[in-house]
Amino acid sequence: MNAMTVLGQGLFAASRHEDALSVQEAEFSILRRLGASGLFFAAQSNLANTYHALGRNEEALRIRRDVYSGRLKLFGEEHRDTLTAASNYGTSFRLLNRFEEAKALFRKTMPVAQRVLGESDQLTLKMRWVYAMALYLDGATLDDLCEAVNMLEATERTARRVLGGAHPLTAGIEVDLRGSRAELRELK
Repeated sequence: MNAMTVLGQGLFAASRHEDALSVQEAEFSILRRLGASGLFFAAQSNLANTYHALGRNEEALRIRRDVYSGRLKLFGEEHRDTLTAASNYGTSFRLLNRFEEAKALFRKTMPVAQRVLGESDQLTLKMRWVYAMALYLDGATLDDLCEAVNMLEATERTARRVLGGAHPLTAGIEVDLRGSRAELRELK
C-alpha cells in the first residue's frame, strides 16, 4: 500500500471526506497514467466510497460500473474481486432507487456467488440482502414481497449462524426483514 493510499484512507476514516477526495483523485490520476491495473481498481473503489460518503452517488455509480467492467474483463465472472465489484455496483443502483437495474445485476451475479463462494459466504449474504431490499422497496407486488421476505428469512438465519447476531450484516438484514414483513402485512 503506497503512502497516498494510506493518507486517503486515513482521511476517509477520520470523516475528512473532502480532503480524502483530493488525495484519492490525485492517486487515481497517477495510477491511470502508470497503467497499474490492480492498484488502479482499488483506487477507483476507494474513490467511489468517498463520492458516496459525500452524497455524490451518481459519480460513485459510474466509477463502480467501471470497476465491475474492468474486473470482469481482467478476472472473469467467478473471481471474488469481480463479485465484490458487482455487489458494490448493485448496491449503488439500490441507493439511487434504480431497483430494476439492481435486480437485473443481482439476478445475474448472485447465482455465480452462490456457486463459487457458497451460500454462507459474507459476500453472497450481502448480495442476497441487497437484492431482497430492491425487491421490496420497488413498489413491490405480492409475489415480490413474498420472495423478499422468504429470501431475507433464509439469509438472516444463515447470517446469524455464520456471523452471529451482533454482526452489522446480520443486524441490517433483520431491519429489512422487519420492514418487508410490515409491507407484506399491509398488502395482504
